[in-house]
Amino acid sequence: MDRHVIVGAGAVGTHTARHLVAAGHEVRIVTRSGSGPTEPGIERVAADAADPTALARLVDGAAALYNCANPNGYHQWARDWPPLAASLLSTAEATGAVLVTMSNLYGYGPVEEPMTERLPLAATGTKGRIRAQMWTDALAAHEAGRARVTEARASDFFGPDGGNDHLGQRFMPKLLAGKKVSHIASPDVPHAWTYLPDVGRTLAVLGTDERAWGTAWHVPTNPPRTYRQMAEAMATEAGLPSPKVGSIPHLAMRALGVAMPMIRELEETRHQFTGPWIVDSSAAAQTFDLHPTPLDEAVTETVAWWQADRS
Repeated sequence: MDRHVIVGAGAVGTHTARHLVAAGHEVRIVTRSGSGPTEPGIERVAADAADPTALARLVDGAAALYNCANPNGYHQWARDWPPLAASLLSTAEATGAVLVTMSNLYGYGPVEEPMTERLPLAATGTKGRIRAQMWTDALAAHEAGRARVTEARASDFFGPDGGNDHLGQRFMPKLLAGKKVSHIASPDVPHAWTYLPDVGRTLAVLGTDERAWGTAWHVPTNPPRTYRQMAEAMATEAGLPSPKVGSIPHLAMRALGVAMPMIRELEETRHQFTGPWIVDSSAAAQTFDLHPTPLDEAVTETVAWWQADRS
């Protein structure tokens, strides 16, 4: 039984912890507040993960360190991510723990083809460049023999414990109440959606299988579905009539962004929703036999969790 340390207690950290505990490992979750799932096998610790001295003490002796953090607000990434990422990497170097980073697809920038891990990290926006630099720095440490690192990249999340995602808090409560749901772009563009339990399962594998180290991997993700198709599938599962689905006009989003920094930051990633956004996760399937949860099953579990959460 190994100890695994997870920074971040959101949906990704929670699902990762559950998979690691199920595999027989000890799990320590680190957050500023000491929050996290109150389940057997999970220790919760309050600490600032951006403090490398404090973090190294908590990680000493651990097999792996998981970066499941998510700094508050896109508009604060340039301030918050660099010191946190540096602390996590230096801790991995000092302790020998494998650094497993949960990332996204921002680093690729706009693409018109199915995304594979071989695509260059060519983003020009702030958030994409930050994510790309995090991986570049980690990979350099790995190649220099200073650390062992790997990274998981996923598309937009949905599923149990979902947060304020496109198919999360801004979507499910409205849909289950029979209200109109509105997307930030066209609701009829194919888009890859990654199921949260699959994210946690993938991270748990990457931290325990040396074949993962030194490489980035796409989390197993089903073929793309449109926002409208996902809304209809969720409504059908909930026993509701076909939902009303719309889109927020681009000009309205830009106007809101003048006063709301978080909305303004969505402009950088708008390209992900204006054309097909397709993830090729075949590498994880071929290497680790990791496959996405069938969509019907994922929809059933998602609706059940949100219905229970509302009761």
